[in-house]
Amino acid sequence: MTAPGPVIDDEEGGASRAAGGLPAWLPKVVLPLVLLVVLIGSWEAYVRLNAVPGYLLPSPITVYLATFRDIPSLLPALQTTLTITGVALLIAMVSGVALAIVVVQFRWLDYALAPYMVILQVTPIIAIAPILLIFFETTTTLYSCALLVTFFPILANTTQGLKSVDHNLLDLFKLYRASPGQTLWLLKLPSSLPYLLTGLRIAGGLALIASVVAEFAAGAAGAKGGLAFRILEAQYRMLVPRMFVALLLLALTGVAIYGLTSLITHLALRRWHESAIRRES
Repeated sequence: MTAPGPVIDDEEGGASRAAGGLPAWLPKVVLPLVLLVVLIGSWEAYVRLNAVPGYLLPSPITVYLATFRDIPSLLPALQTTLTITGVALLIAMVSGVALAIVVVQFRWLDYALAPYMVILQVTPIIAIAPILLIFFETTTTLYSCALLVTFFPILANTTQGLKSVDHNLLDLFKLYRASPGQTLWLLKLPSSLPYLLTGLRIAGGLALIASVVAEFAAGAAGAKGGLAFRILEAQYRMLVPRMFVALLLLALTGVAIYGLTSLITHLALRRWHESAIRRES
């Protein structure tokens, strides 16, 4: 009997495969699915064996049935939450990158803004929302809270990336008498792209969290309320399975946002950055 061969990459950078064995990605898919089945089975067994009432902890089967019943009423709320998340993330991308460029160009501005940016970053958004409600309407408050949480990871990562450019390359650009605009566009921004995309992955999840937390804090309700309002509504009406369905939608949305931002990162870096280039082993 011969031992399995090493895991290798094909020349096209495709999926890794153990020589004479299964694809290397298969355990990464199968093992989480097996764990999921075990967890759901344990949950179902616990509810049945202990006769737990449905208004305390519904069984997985009850949640599954509630999914088909409640999805139509929850989809508009999901759309509202996604709109807040997407708009906040887009504005944070544009404004965060723009401010990072300005801050790096003018160090005194970095020194002046740093304390206030830290204060806003560490202040809980649930404490800021009631204050914003004094000055703005509910919708504006929701967007503002999501933007505040989303803005700083992109700003901080982009600023760090712009400051981390190889000094040898900077000296080379100076040697060839490149203008500040050429240095920024051709060297600094491409070099900071991995940092920016890392900030984007972090900010994507935070934007979703902030939009939900802000809705809890702002007390947004009505037909245009998001998933946070639907969760509160289900709690007040003791519709616990609907709460689980809403939480499931939020979890799947978070996974989708992370997957999308990870895909963007891979497509942007796969041909040139060390973190994304596949290597033969």
